[in-house]
Parts: sequence; C-alpha cells; structure tokens
Amino acid sequence: MTDQTIICAISTPPGSGGVAVVRLSGKGCIGLVDKVFVSPSKKILADCRANTIHYGEIRKEDEVVDDVLISLFRAPHSYTGEDTVEITCHGSTYIQQQILQLLVSEGCRLALPGEFTQRAFLNGKMDLSQAEAVADLIASTSAGMHKLALNQMRGGFSNELINLRAQLLDFVSLIELELDFSEEDVEFANRLHLKELAQNIDSAITRLADSFSVGNVIKNGIPVAIIGETNAGKSTLLNLLVGEERAIVSDIHGTTRDVIEDTINLAGITFRFIDTAGIRETSDTIENLGIERTYRKLEQAAIILWVIDLTTPAEQIEALSLTILPKAVDKRIILVFNKADLLSSDELTMKQNLLNDVPAERIFISAKNRSNTDILQDILLKAAAFPDYNPNDVIVSNVRHFEALTNAHAALQRAIRGLDEGISGDFLSQDIRECMHYLGEITGQINNDEILGNIFERFCIGK
Repeated sequence: MTDQTIICAISTPPGSGGVAVVRLSGKGCIGLVDKVFVSPSKKILADCRANTIHYGEIRKEDEVVDDVLISLFRAPHSYTGEDTVEITCHGSTYIQQQILQLLVSEGCRLALPGEFTQRAFLNGKMDLSQAEAVADLIASTSAGMHKLALNQMRGGFSNELINLRAQLLDFVSLIELELDFSEEDVEFANRLHLKELAQNIDSAITRLADSFSVGNVIKNGIPVAIIGETNAGKSTLLNLLVGEERAIVSDIHGTTRDVIEDTINLAGITFRFIDTAGIRETSDTIENLGIERTYRKLEQAAIILWVIDLTTPAEQIEALSLTILPKAVDKRIILVFNKADLLSSDELTMKQNLLNDVPAERIFISAKNRSNTDILQDILLKAAAFPDYNPNDVIVSNVRHFEALTNAHAALQRAIRGLDEGISGDFLSQDIRECMHYLGEITGQINNDEILGNIFERFCIGK
C-alpha cells in the first residue's frame, strides 16, 4: 500500500530560525542526497553506516547552498520504516526553499500533510491510534495533554485494545468451531463461561468509553461562556482571567460583536473562555448576528459565567433570566455580580436576593478593581467537577475512538443478550465479529482510505 516515491519536506516550523531540518524518506533517498551533497573527505553517503551524522555542503552544481549536517537512518530502523535522511541546515527561509527545490529537481516529491507518519503506520512502525497520538503530542499545550498523548503514542491504549480483541477472537473461535460440527450437536463453549468473558470485556470497553469525558476535557479544555447584557463587564473579566488584553473594553454598548476565545490553566485544568456579544434589543444587523452566536455558544458551553451589572434594575435582570435560563438547561451556572465597588454596603445587602430561584453559585466582584477574582477561580474549579484520574491510566481523548468504543459496546451487548436468550451460534458470531471490527478500526487493523485521509490530512507537513 505504501507509495514508493521519495518524499521531502521541511520538518521544522515555518519561518526563519537558528537551524531547520529537511526530511526525506523512501527507497533511494540516500543515493539521491549524494547527488547534491559534498563531504570534505569525499565520502559517499550510500556507503555510510546507519544512525550516523556527516558534515558537508549542499551544492547546486558548483554553487554552495549551505553547510549542513546529514543524519542517516536505514530501513526498517527509522521513523517511517524506510530509508530516511534528515538535512540540518541554517534556518534561513531562502536556504530551506533552495534545498527543497534542489531535491525536487533530483526526483523528490513534496510530502503531503502527515505523509511521514502515514508511511510509519503503513509500514507497521505504529498503529493508527499511536499515529493520531503523534499529532496530539505536537499540539499539546499542557502537562495533562502531553502525558495523555505520550502514553497513547507509546502504545498504552493500543495494548489494551489488542488484548481485548485477542479475547474476543478466542470467544468467536469457539462459537464458530461449534458451527463446523452443527450436525453432531456438539457444544465446545460453555455458555456461562462465555457470558462471564463477554461481560468482563464489555466492562473494559465501557471503562474506556467513559474515560472520554476526562480525556476530552484534558485535550480541549472546559468551554466556559461569559454572557450577560452589554457593558456588564464581560470583556474586562475575560482580560482579567486570561491575563492579557484580549477583548476591547469600552463604555460604548455593543463593543463586542463577535466571539473571542482564549484559554488558561487552573490547577492543571484547561478552561476555554468564550467572551460573547452582550444580550440586548438592537436594530443593528451586525450586533444581532453576534447575539445569535452568543446563544449558540451558550448551548455548547459546559459552564456559564453570567455577568450581571449590579447597577442594573432588578426587573431588567429578571427579564433577562427568562431569555437565558431556558437555553442553559443542564449547564453549570455561576452568577457573577459585577461592579460591587459602585454600591454601598446597604445597597449590596439589598441585592443579595437577586435571582435566588436560580440554582447556581454566586459571587460579588469588581472586575475593574480585581476584587474577589481569586475566589471566582476557586468556584470555577469546583464547577468543573473534574474527576480524579491517574495520569498512567488509559484515557480516551479522541472522538473517533469514543464512537468506535460506543459501537463495540452496543455489539457486545447484543451478544450478551443473545447468550441469555439462547440464540444460535451464527448470530452470536456476527455480533462478536462486529465488536472486533470496531475495536480494529481504532488501531487500524480494520481501515479504509476515507478514514486514513481524514486522519492524516490534519497533520502538519513534514510530520
């Protein structure tokens, strides 16, 4: 299945830097580099041992392009499982492009996004879930994401799935052996034992699927929508929480017309804050589009920070609740009463009963003066209700894996019901094989071109 052409790409981030790495992979790539590489000792790369580094020049005819270091890796002991060369050059974008153009002129093809990792998968260097973990590792922005991706890339998740599939294979082999002797009415598999085995496997699949709620939060963060009327202090609060001026703050109503997002890490948990357009009646078409997006983000959020201007009349706040609360069903709501610095202690006491019928945490703050914002962070952590987990546990963070596990669970549940009802072995076999199919989709033991295309097109070029 592997394309045998030699591919090349810049594997370091775009732009200028101290050094850059141009990577090649494919049969004959070492000999191809020999055509443009000149060593001071006149060595030939094709004659050199694997896992060695060589100094020399990249030349275009008699012109020196750059001084470089050449790293050699020979099949199958390389990232892709093919002969691989890495050219470390100076980080000038001009030099990088000159080397790429030179390699292409000698017969290379520019690599597609994720093509190096795709070749690693096709050559058996890693399974599909490990390949996906490579992209997650590159994209990791927190210690939790890093540990999760590293554990998956090293095969923690894959090993558990391989073990489950092996047990299912034993299960279905016994059932299908009976089908071969159906005329003799022989039973090779004890049905009680098979049911116990199926239930144990199903428990493991369910545990993995249930871990997605944790893995998804670690990978993507908890979405927190900051909503409220115009000029309630939403943008000021966002800037305060993320520690920089992300949103424009103004006394003019309707300043925020689009969604602004940023993330912070609190006690190891990533929160993805979404500042939204203020909710009010307006004839401004653009502002109304922003308000429509506010409602969509409100429905997508796990936590809602409803920022309420304490100088607003109580009846106006109550009226707004009739709009917000129906869209916030099953959400964790935090009522953030802002501008407490503008009220006297007696006025604050009178405001204590606002929205008492709303089941939500509440806090009085002054975003402008930064008062009580540390307490707000503690409330956010409490609202996150993040479960305890062991970083070494196998945790699912990929929605494709979660869907496959859910389908595998459904197939195994049908098999368990079939064992209870005494259905024939051929139907049991079909359900078990369907379960095996979904588990195999995760690791790539069962794959199709569409799945592979969707996965690897999301990678960066050069990886």
